[in-house]
Amino acid sequence: MNKSNGRERSGQEMPELSLRDILAPLFRHRRIVIGTFCGIFLLSILVAWVWAARYYVSNMQVVVEQDRSDPAITSAQVANVNNNRAVTTDQVTSEVALLLGDDMLRKVVSTCGLVDDKRSMFDIFAPSDPQRRLAMREEGAAKGLAKQIKVETAGTASDVIDVKYGRVGEPEVPACVLQTLSKLYLEKHLLLQRPAGASDFFAQETEKYHQSLMDAETRLAEFSKTAGVAAPEILRGDMAQQVATSEAALYTAKQAMAADQKRIENIDSQMTTTPARSATAEASLPATDLMAQLQATLLTGELKRSQLRLKYADDYPLVKEVDEEIAETKEAIANAESAKYMNKVTDRDPTYEFLREDRAKTEADLASQRATATALVSSIQGMKAQTVGFDSDAVKQGALLREAKADEANYLLYLSKREQERTSDALDLKRIANVAIAVPPMTPILPAHSPWLVMFLGLFGAVLASIVAAYLAEYLDPSFRTPEEVTDTLKMPVLATMPKRAA
Repeated sequence: MNKSNGRERSGQEMPELSLRDILAPLFRHRRIVIGTFCGIFLLSILVAWVWAARYYVSNMQVVVEQDRSDPAITSAQVANVNNNRAVTTDQVTSEVALLLGDDMLRKVVSTCGLVDDKRSMFDIFAPSDPQRRLAMREEGAAKGLAKQIKVETAGTASDVIDVKYGRVGEPEVPACVLQTLSKLYLEKHLLLQRPAGASDFFAQETEKYHQSLMDAETRLAEFSKTAGVAAPEILRGDMAQQVATSEAALYTAKQAMAADQKRIENIDSQMTTTPARSATAEASLPATDLMAQLQATLLTGELKRSQLRLKYADDYPLVKEVDEEIAETKEAIANAESAKYMNKVTDRDPTYEFLREDRAKTEADLASQRATATALVSSIQGMKAQTVGFDSDAVKQGALLREAKADEANYLLYLSKREQERTSDALDLKRIANVAIAVPPMTPILPAHSPWLVMFLGLFGAVLASIVAAYLAEYLDPSFRTPEEVTDTLKMPVLATMPKRAA
């Protein structure tokens, strides 16, 4: 008999279910219950001891922007270093993508031996070249490894990246994968963080500018020896000051010359009106001395005439000559008796003498000023010529100094950069970067999932699944199981029932 849709009685209350009614489907479908329970439980045992007991997971954590902050490569003498910068989501995402780089995963597959080069039945269409076949396998294993490695951040705004990798087999394999990946990741991160060959570049530039500095200093020293001056700029300033002083002295000498010339002209005009001598005393004296002289001369003449008269006549020439002298002497005596003499005393005029001495002194000063002016003109011309030479030397030395200073500045700059790169190289050797492996991968000792827990969950699932299967089979079974179902469905009384017996 089949059930009809009128199994439910409309307008009547549902009968109360007893524990026997609830458990009855389990006993009626005990084969399904036992089969389902045993199948699921055996499957859970298989999963627990074949998969869970041999599934090992290795973990590591990467911290972004921990401590390392390299100086920026710029032309400045002191490079700016920015520390304590906030880590952005884009930076963390970039690090996540960098961790799953295909080149690193291929090296991980090759290092940890995740593939072998043995030929299998699935390699019928694979290349015959072992190296190419191995490369294809490594590429496929790398793609599968990228899917199996779980890389995720600890939180939305966290700078910690969690990396997990699980594999069925030996526990050393997951640890090898993450250890190799961490090593390659740090190497690649350091390689990307700093330009390749920066140390060699700065070392070469430092040596080049050091040699340029030595050459510039040598040329500067040779210039000083050749020119014979050490500091033409200072000498040029001193010489210009001396030229200015000499020109001022020349102007002063010309002014003094003009003043002396005018003074001489003034003195000459005064000397023309000033007498050279002037009377200092005047006295009136008689001619007493003259009379005495004339009388003596007269006496001498008369004695001489007396002597000549003894020998000669009066008309003798000598006698006549003596007579004339006596007559003149007598006449002079007569004139002297009637005449008086003035005695005047004169001396040099002091004004005239002062003017003469002043003129001589002024002429001497004028001659000195002229000689000084001539010497100053010659000195100024020589100093100007030397100033021009110093100016040319200063220009040449200035160019050499600028070149030396530029080479020195470049040398010091690249020397500082070289030391910075050496420091960065030392940090690279220590694997110190702005990312760090906070929790390094370790070889797991216990499997990721406890097989006993898997068995317990399998037991619980088997019980639950067997119950569900029994009730599902009960729901899908169209036969009548009790007299009440027949009465309720067919609306007729049940006359007799016979229990089901096993065959």
